Amino acid sequence: MTDYLQTFLLEHLEAAEFISILLNILISITGVFPSAPLTFVNVKLFGFWNGFLLSFIGEVLGAALSFWLYRKGFRTLVHTKTPSHSKSLKLLRVQGKESFILILSLRLLPFVPSGLITFFSAVGKGSFAVFISASALGKIPALFIEVYSVYHISQGSMQGKIILMVLSIILLFYISKKWKKKA
Repeated sequence: MTDYLQTFLLEHLEAAEFISILLNILISITGVFPSAPLTFVNVKLFGFWNGFLLSFIGEVLGAALSFWLYRKGFRTLVHTKTPSHSKSLKLLRVQGKESFILILSLRLLPFVPSGLITFFSAVGKGSFAVFISASALGKIPALFIEVYSVYHISQGSMQGKIILMVLSIILLFYISKKWKKKA
């Protein structure tokens, strides 16, 4: 996947930065594809800081457009289909400072799918301004960690090897935990 992305962007080098941002927006809108392969290619083609900046711009614009689309398309549907006594409705009622803190906290967690955060924020009562400010602020450290990891892994440095080892251990722990639940 990353090879295809890299080749595609290299073939369109004069518009590669713009295409990268558009791809990040599409990834955000679909909510099912991970952005890590694109981040990897951005870092590889444009360097650490430019790759970080391109990924950040794309993810923030993608979150903003996704929020708007989800709010237009799903907000009424979710509120009419959710029973008034439902616990999930409490999550949808969060506003203001509480909403900001919740969105920021979820954006800081690397394993929470970005699309879910955007979806629940969009169908909830929180404002666009609160969503976008909490999302942008929360994406900075999360994306920095992702770019840092991707950079060092792609360089084959000792730090990259340690990152891969830690990620492998986490993955093995997660798989073994899931496996034990099924048994």
